[in-house]
Amino acid sequence: MGRILLEVCCGSADDVIEAHRGGADRVELNCDLFHGGLTTTLGSLLVAKRETGMKIIAMVRPREGGFCYTQAEFAAAVEDGKLLLEHGADGLAFGFLREDGTVDAQRTRVLAELCRERGKEPVFHRAIDVTPDWRAALDALMELGVARVLTSGQQASVPLGADTIRQMGEYAAGRIEILPGGGVNARNLEWVAAQTGCTQLHMSGHTVRNDPSARNGRGIHYGGCLYPPEDSYKVVDGAYVSGVAAALKNKA
Repeated sequence: MGRILLEVCCGSADDVIEAHRGGADRVELNCDLFHGGLTTTLGSLLVAKRETGMKIIAMVRPREGGFCYTQAEFAAAVEDGKLLLEHGADGLAFGFLREDGTVDAQRTRVLAELCRERGKEPVFHRAIDVTPDWRAALDALMELGVARVLTSGQQASVPLGADTIRQMGEYAAGRIEILPGGGVNARNLEWVAAQTGCTQLHMSGHTVRNDPSARNGRGIHYGGCLYPPEDSYKVVDGAYVSGVAAALKNKA
């Protein structure tokens, strides 16, 4: 197995700092990972870049729940993308689909060109996993100049979609990077790399931290109906990332 690049999914500046300490090669910076990752804040990007200097792909996703956005949502995504690139993002992760689930080439072209004009990387995220035909999706993305696609192989996790991910890589034949992400961890990374033939992996590796300020909660909740604990939160485990990074380097 050759050199495997490690990308860590981050939901905050602290996440990026921990991923950097652990030896990650690149991060994808989001907010609201509970909903799959939404557009990061400029503040998080600025702090993360200042503290680490590492390569940061910034998520541009205006809301949860699908990838076919209103005109106002798409306009906001474009403005967010411009600001993130102007303030240090090394690329943008995004995904625009039509109502039938096919790639929205017109909207994808706008974000892809924003990146390419600035010498940055356009990345199509796991929206590809709900397209009806991944080959047609890859054809469209390659034509539009997208650099990379993040995918779980159109299954719930990379281990389940490994065969499709391998087929994607063979079909792409180096014309677009295939980045497996979703369910990759320290236990299965070697198997995933072998089964998919990938040269990079995307993982999270979060742990739970406590914040005592909300323990006197009186049953108060600030979010939706699932009600996660208000006195704890998740952050990337730098030691866990370090172990994964070391394992990948040892296998190179």
